[in-house]
Amino acid sequence: MSLLKFPQGEYALNGQSTNGQQTFAEVLKILREDRDLAKKLGVHEKLDGAIAVLADGVEMDLSTAINDTKEVDFLTAQDEKGLEIYRHSMAHLMAQALIRLRPGTKAAMGPATKDGFYYDFDIVGEFGESDLPALQKEMVKITKESLPITREIWSKADAIKYFTEQNDIYKVEILNDIIKGDEPVSIYKQGDFLDLCRGVHVPNTRALKVFKLQTLAGAYWRGSENNKMLTRIYGTAWATKEELELYLFNIEEAKKRDHRKLGKELKLFGFHEEGLGLPFWYPNGMVLKNEMLKFMREELDQRDYIEIETPTMLKTSLWETSGHMENYKENMFFSSTKEDEILALKPMNCPGGIIWYNSEPHSYKELPLRVAEFGKVHRYERSGQLNGLIRVRGFTQDDAHVFMTPEQIEDEIVNAMDLVDKTYAAYGFDYLIEFSTRPEKSIGSDEMWNLAEKSLQSALDRFGKKYTLNAGDGAFYGPKIDYHLKDALGRTHQCGTIQLDMNLPERFNMTYTGSDGAAHTLVMIHRAIYGSLERFAGILIEHFGGKFPVWLAPVQVRVLPVSEKFNEYSAEIRNVLKKAGIRTEIDKSNEKLGYKIRQATMSKAPYIIVLGEKEVAENTVSPRHYTRGEEASLSVEDFIKKVKEEISTRTNI
Repeated sequence: MSLLKFPQGEYALNGQSTNGQQTFAEVLKILREDRDLAKKLGVHEKLDGAIAVLADGVEMDLSTAINDTKEVDFLTAQDEKGLEIYRHSMAHLMAQALIRLRPGTKAAMGPATKDGFYYDFDIVGEFGESDLPALQKEMVKITKESLPITREIWSKADAIKYFTEQNDIYKVEILNDIIKGDEPVSIYKQGDFLDLCRGVHVPNTRALKVFKLQTLAGAYWRGSENNKMLTRIYGTAWATKEELELYLFNIEEAKKRDHRKLGKELKLFGFHEEGLGLPFWYPNGMVLKNEMLKFMREELDQRDYIEIETPTMLKTSLWETSGHMENYKENMFFSSTKEDEILALKPMNCPGGIIWYNSEPHSYKELPLRVAEFGKVHRYERSGQLNGLIRVRGFTQDDAHVFMTPEQIEDEIVNAMDLVDKTYAAYGFDYLIEFSTRPEKSIGSDEMWNLAEKSLQSALDRFGKKYTLNAGDGAFYGPKIDYHLKDALGRTHQCGTIQLDMNLPERFNMTYTGSDGAAHTLVMIHRAIYGSLERFAGILIEHFGGKFPVWLAPVQVRVLPVSEKFNEYSAEIRNVLKKAGIRTEIDKSNEKLGYKIRQATMSKAPYIIVLGEKEVAENTVSPRHYTRGEEASLSVEDFIKKVKEEISTRTNI
């Protein structure tokens, strides 16, 4: 950040003194005219692209007066906050263009999003995907008109009067229901378009250069099914054409990698009406899932975890004690009443693990106890929210609960972080770490929260990975560390979590006998690394585009006999490979070799070996790798050794 600093009192720049009423735009003009001064002040690189300012840490329009500002950073579309402003202004640009094309259309609400912007409209007449090019063209036209974007402050009463006269029921409702009190409101104007908005916005439509309209969808006004269905139009906007092109390329690549599409093509999983939102794992998918479990169990064994399994259904009285019946009931499934008992399908594994812990007394000498459970849980998701493996109603969590003394917190957090790091590295993922602290509503003493937060922060600092602080966003029962994976397309996915819990140990009277012979309430860690095996598998499918590394691939080697007369030899080779622990299949069809190779390539098996006269005579194989292409012929023994080495080391190329 290159800050422009003003002294207190008089504001002087290049010999021009003001009383603080000078606007940031006027300061920007002076700096643009005196590049040497701008360079001396360290703000020269942002002058031409400046669209707003960060004044003493607050985003403001360039037209705002300096007043008592002490430090200023000019924002461009290259800055994170500047890009959000840029995209928000794009939403206004789209609204103005659509109202020009369809007079009488009402613009309801339109924010910036992670990758662009959208606006919800009540559109006059039919509007579909085929209308987007004309809308984009009109937006480009408005940018060339170089319309100033200005901010005005109106009384709330005047704003209601104006929008009522315009028959704009949406803005009137916002003013009446969402904006509380009688505080003045801000209105933004650009040419013939006027909108109710807090801002901030770019100063002129000519600043809005790189964008593309993408798609549209239905959206209920204010998210309520009782309200009118509006048309939501999505667009994306970027600082440069290169960034836009990369984004659009990644979107097309994401379509090719869609795990739902690949899951069907590779026969990994499926969904059926008889179990809405409940995945059916097919044989190939079970191989993938079991390899994920195998990897995790090996790592857990090295860290002295024990594994348990608890029932999928438990009495509702348990969920009352845990607090789920009070806070999570609408997301739970219940069985029919039998013998005057109501059972609930567990939405989480924790209470089952707690019952196991409380089944016998424990001493401080046994702690920490690291207890893993790959438990099947069920949570209600609306049918419209289901999304392949990414969002389901039934899934397997790679849960673990660590039962420990307060003094053991830091070491156990570091242990868990090390496991997270090794796991994600094995799959080729980079990740981001987020540390969330005590929220406004929480349980537990200040002393316990201070110890918990200090322990987590010490563990993070000790581990040495960069992390961001998310103040006040912890769970009500304790602080937490969340992990966001970055996939091959640069997308992030929240998966792993490490959470300290000071709630359930109290609720369930979980104690241990201390060195003083007295009972003490223990501390509990919840941690999941995959999060959900189903969701993680969906992310993996898209990350690798279905081209799994050898150790994960359902079929590791596909054998292709050149013709029928080599089928017997191919079967022998297949048996040798299978005996060596390599998952192998043969294509015994009567198709030509070229067709067989194309089919094998589509199946995304890491290795294809073609067997013909030469291979039989020399007892060799001619491997073709799915990314490296054709490789040198090898003896069968050397090929087995090579593949097994890739499997044992879990090579990801």
